Amino acid sequence: MEKLKGNLLYGQSGGPTSVINASAYGVIERAKKSDQINDIYIMKHGIQGALNEDFYDAKKQSKSNIELLKHTPGSAFGSIRYKLSDYEDDDSDYKRLLEVFKKYNIRYFLYNGGNDSMDTCAKIANYMESLDYDIRVIGIPKTIDNDLPYTDHTPGYGSAAKYIANTVAEIAYDTMAYPIGKVTIVEIMGRHAGWLTAASALANVNGFGPDLIYLPEKPFSLTKFKEEVKTIYSKNKKCLIAVSEGIVNELGEFIFSSSNTMDDFGHSQLGGVAAKLAELITRELKIATRSVELSSSQRAASHFQSLTDVNEAIKVGEKAVELALNNQNNLMVIIKRESNNPYSVNYEGYSLSAIANQEKKMPDRMINKDCNGVTDEFIKYAQPLINGQNKPKFKKGIQLFAKMK
Repeated sequence: MEKLKGNLLYGQSGGPTSVINASAYGVIERAKKSDQINDIYIMKHGIQGALNEDFYDAKKQSKSNIELLKHTPGSAFGSIRYKLSDYEDDDSDYKRLLEVFKKYNIRYFLYNGGNDSMDTCAKIANYMESLDYDIRVIGIPKTIDNDLPYTDHTPGYGSAAKYIANTVAEIAYDTMAYPIGKVTIVEIMGRHAGWLTAASALANVNGFGPDLIYLPEKPFSLTKFKEEVKTIYSKNKKCLIAVSEGIVNELGEFIFSSSNTMDDFGHSQLGGVAAKLAELITRELKIATRSVELSSSQRAASHFQSLTDVNEAIKVGEKAVELALNNQNNLMVIIKRESNNPYSVNYEGYSLSAIANQEKKMPDRMINKDCNGVTDEFIKYAQPLINGQNKPKFKKGIQLFAKMK
């Protein structure tokens, strides 16, 4: 088959991670080496940038800024949560995209994101294929939630897990300061999947982790919760709890939701679980409490980047380019774990349509029988993902981040 030549368009979408820009680095550096790719454009604020013809030119960025992408959290080029309609219902956005693709000779489209971003990617691939527009569309995985199916894990999760485990360990050590402590409740991100909250258990490897862990995969009982807290506090005069923001009752309803606000993809705004549980413990058990909400720091803590995570984020970016150059289309890069000891992985492509809008939750075998902690299998799964430290770049004691022009 004749080599496809043209320009590459890359974008970032959904919630940022501390390593998504490392994937951008992988895309840019690999694409520069190809004689099939002339220019490398990057959308400003994801698909919105394509619709508005608002691009960065990767080749015009300084070498130092490109290198700093490996140390930069957030989305260096801007992100977006924008839902494309099915083109059978409304093809206006797709017609606009086709117009832009033709104008800039875009033959490679790479989109970096999570579940909803893969939906966008698949829709674009299918539409362009229906019109016989010759383009290669590849999804690049990203999400701290670790809930994309068919991939062993997602870039972004390892660094978030590392931050959570170490932060919870610091909080645990703080609770030991006084002879009579408090019930401390740490709220961790996770709408339907408990991978992030489970990561707090990694702190227990060194003896400074939570006493109780509650995940959204299992129904949460307020009655059982109060009994478990009371038992541990009576024994230890302190209790540390890690709880997912997305815990649900026996009917599958969120225990607490901060508002009725929905995003474009129909997701409820969550938050405030720790504070409300702390209020409940104080009121009904008469125990002093403290609530901690890690919030966006979980995905923005570049000072806790896992070196394993950074390297894999770069690799999925490189692999996306390679799949596209090899005439592969309508795929997402997945990570396949080959071995746990020593830890090793491979990278492949997997059907976007199979991945889009699907969620991978924690399996029962990784959750303990009391539904208030994790098993050794989870620890063995997650431990390799947090290894190594990507040393931050500092100037006058403050981290240096990329500033794209």
